Amino acid sequence: MKQRIYLIGASGAGVSTLGAALARHLRLPHVDVDEHYWLPSDPPFLQARPPEQRLERLRQALGEAPWVVSGSMDGWGDAIIARADRVLYLDTPTALRLQRIAVRERQRFGPRILPGGDMHHQHLAFLEWAAAYDSGARAGRSRPRHDAWLAQLQQPWERLDGRCSEEELLARALLILGQVQTAAKAP
Repeated sequence: MKQRIYLIGASGAGVSTLGAALARHLRLPHVDVDEHYWLPSDPPFLQARPPEQRLERLRQALGEAPWVVSGSMDGWGDAIIARADRVLYLDTPTALRLQRIAVRERQRFGPRILPGGDMHHQHLAFLEWAAAYDSGARAGRSRPRHDAWLAQLQQPWERLDGRCSEEELLARALLILGQVQTAAKAP
């Protein structure tokens, strides 16, 4: 049975990676929220689209068929979230998330994030913001906000351990989604 699956977690938790793997395995379209959240810019991630534009872009990208969506729609994406059949929350320790973010940013931006690079200060500010997830001391995504949101969620949801390998996470997600025969093939 094909489903609409929404994956959330802190930045660097592995939500986009698992979303893409799950979508590939289930042969569903995968949409990452960041692609619709941010206006194109160089350097990137400087200005958010207005919420109504984000929603319209997501509606067009998703259509009516089953899908996998990854990323935070906290406070603005309720209309999309309401269409999800299942929510998976990827819970990953802060130190591991920050390590993954640093690797990802080096791969994407290279020397631009190093001292003297045009994105160095932006990179440091992003790491600081991502590190504050657990405490909820900063605006936006946080563990306290996610925990409160999950507690009131109408759809079934599960917490996955982000320390697991991509293959283990995929197998666990497939098991949760009722894809037991498929999950048995995963390593």
